[in-house]
Amino acid sequence: AESLAPMISFVLAQAGLVPADLSAVAVDVGPGLFTGMRVGIATADAMAWALEIPVVGVCSLDALALDAGTGDRTVAVALDARRGEVYWALHRPSVAGGEPVRIVEPRVSSPEDLAVHLADRAEDVTCAGTGFLRHAEVLSAPWMDVLGPPHSAPSAGAVVRIAAHRVAVDATVPAGGVEPIYLRAPDAEINWRTRRESR
Repeated sequence: AESLAPMISFVLAQAGLVPADLSAVAVDVGPGLFTGMRVGIATADAMAWALEIPVVGVCSLDALALDAGTGDRTVAVALDARRGEVYWALHRPSVAGGEPVRIVEPRVSSPEDLAVHLADRAEDVTCAGTGFLRHAEVLSAPWMDVLGPPHSAPSAGAVVRIAAHRVAVDATVPAGGVEPIYLRAPDAEINWRTRRESR
């Protein structure tokens, strides 16, 4: 929260722009770490309100798939969700240079469940994300091409490219209209529930 606004100012200055030059604000809406998502979305909403411009929320898994996808192979993306789980989805690369096409919607599960799902598909898969790196002992097979950095996390560039595509087709929302993608309860809520159940 302390560094985000100065970082935005720095990026604008490097691009030779001022806030009034912006036509929309793009923001990663998760799944991801809850605090980071809330800070990012609140900042995007504040900028959009102040500048009277729309917002585009981009799923982190879609952004990761955009950078990782090539050809016509299925792209499996997984981010480490902690607690022994991964956030994941499956995509096909876009043939028209737009957004990757989801073939399995974002979900959260154990790495083992993801491994079974991928094995059941019986196809070569390009894999990217911290989930594959963190759980390499489970998420590795000869038919899985696991990409390393820089394909371990969604990039700001991919978020912007997806957002630009949506702005072009008028798929934006007003400030306050972006919904975060929460695939499970916050860690604080899980910890509180675990403590209460152990009494």
